[in-house]
Amino acid sequence: MSEKVLAYLQDNRERLLDKLSEFLSIPSVSTDSVHKQDVAAAAEFVANYLTEIGFSTVEVQETKGHPLVYGEWNGAGDEAPTALLYGHYDVQPADPLELWDSEPFKPEIREGRLYARGASDDKGQVFMHLAVFEAYMKTERSIPVNIKVCIEGEEEIGSENLYQVLEEKKDQFSADFAIISDSGMVDTGQPTVLYGLKGFTGLEFTVHGPSSDLHSGIYGGVVRNPAMAMAHMLASLKDEQEVVQVEGFYDGVEELTEDERKLIADVPGENYQQTTGVEKTVSEKGFTAKEHMMARPTMEINGMYSGYQGEGTKTIIPASATAKLTCRLVPGMDPDHIQQLVIDHLRKNLPAGVTMDVKPEPLSAKAYKVNPDHALIKTAGDSLQKAFGKEAVFARLGGSIPVVESIDSIFHMPVVLLGFGTPEDRLHSPNESFPLESFDKGMETLVYYWNQVKDTSL
Repeated sequence: MSEKVLAYLQDNRERLLDKLSEFLSIPSVSTDSVHKQDVAAAAEFVANYLTEIGFSTVEVQETKGHPLVYGEWNGAGDEAPTALLYGHYDVQPADPLELWDSEPFKPEIREGRLYARGASDDKGQVFMHLAVFEAYMKTERSIPVNIKVCIEGEEEIGSENLYQVLEEKKDQFSADFAIISDSGMVDTGQPTVLYGLKGFTGLEFTVHGPSSDLHSGIYGGVVRNPAMAMAHMLASLKDEQEVVQVEGFYDGVEELTEDERKLIADVPGENYQQTTGVEKTVSEKGFTAKEHMMARPTMEINGMYSGYQGEGTKTIIPASATAKLTCRLVPGMDPDHIQQLVIDHLRKNLPAGVTMDVKPEPLSAKAYKVNPDHALIKTAGDSLQKAFGKEAVFARLGGSIPVVESIDSIFHMPVVLLGFGTPEDRLHSPNESFPLESFDKGMETLVYYWNQVKDTSL
C-alpha cells in the first residue's frame, strides 16, 4: 500500500508545493482585526481541501472568535482506530517587514527551504497531513485509520475559544489518540519524537513608591526606591545555582529516573555558544543543561522597566517599577498553585515603604508527558527512522503547547507529537522557513505511520 501512496506524493510534489504556497499566501494573522477576512479565507482553504480529498463531513464551525475547521472520515470501519489531527492555520504577524529577504506572504524557495510566514508554524506541517490523506484517497480510496480533523484559527492568540468548543462537543472530537505536528526536531535531519512538554504560568507585578518621580539628591536615602526594591525581590526568587527559592516550588515535582536521564543524554546537544552567543551554560544544581531544559521547572524574568529610559542621565527616584515573570512547569506542578506561591513569596519579600500590584497571567497550562515506551510513541519512532534513515531520539520540550494538556485532560487520550521543524526555521521571526527535506521525509514518515498504526495495539 505505502509504495503507491509514496509514488503519488513524489509524482505530485510540485503541484502540492504550489497548493501549499497558495495556503501560505493567505495572511491569516489572528491577532490583527485587519486580517479577519484573511483568517476566514484560510479556514475556507482547509475546508475546501478536506472536501476535495473526500472527507465525509467537513464543517467550518464558528466560535466567539475565529472559525475552527472540523473534518471527519470514517471509511476505515469500526475495527480501525480513530485519530484526531490537531493543528492551526493562523500565523504570527510578519513585522518587522524590512527584515524579510522576501515577501512574507509570497512564498519563495531558496537553497532547499520554503520561505513564508507559517511555512513551519503551522501551515506547512498541517498541509503535509492533508496531502498524505489526499495521496491515500487518490491511490487506495481509503485511509488506514478513521480520521477526525480539528484545525483552529486562534492558536497564536492562546486558543481562547477552542477549549470551550472541545468541552461542548466532546463526543464529536473524541478519538483513540491525537496527533499534532506543531513542533520540531532537536537538530536538522535528526528525527525526534517528543513525549513531554512543560507547563506554563506567569504574572506581572508593579512596585509603587512615591506618587511621582522624585529628585534623587533630595529624596535619596529618605524614600524607598521602587526599582531597587524590585531588584531585591527579583534576586530573592532563585540563587546563583539556578535553584528557585520560592517555598513549596518543588513540592510534588516528578523526579528524573536513571532511564530517563539516559534518554535525555542520548539527545544531540545544542551548541549554545553558536546559537545563543553565550560563553557558558547554566543549569540547576545537580542537573545537566539538557536535563534542566527538558525536565526541570524554571523561573525567568521576561521583562522589567522603571524610571528614565532616554539618553544620558536623569537623577530621579522612579515612582514605580514593573517586572514580568514566567515559570515553565513539569509533571506534579499545578499552574494556579505555583502562581500563588510566587505571589506569596513576592509579598513576603516586599520591602517597607513600597506597595505592590499583581496581574496574574490568565493563560496557563499543566505539563504533559506520555510514557516513551507507549506503542504509539514507539511506532512514531520506527516510522521516522524508516523515512529519515536515522534512529529517532526521544525528547521532552522545554516549551509549552497548552492545547496538548487540554486534549489530555478533556479526552484522556495519548497525544503523539510528531513535528518536522528544525532549529533554523526562525519561528515567529522574519524569514521563517521550512526545509523541503522535512516536507518530503515528513510526509513519508506519515505514510509509514498510518500504515503501521492501524495494527498497533492501543
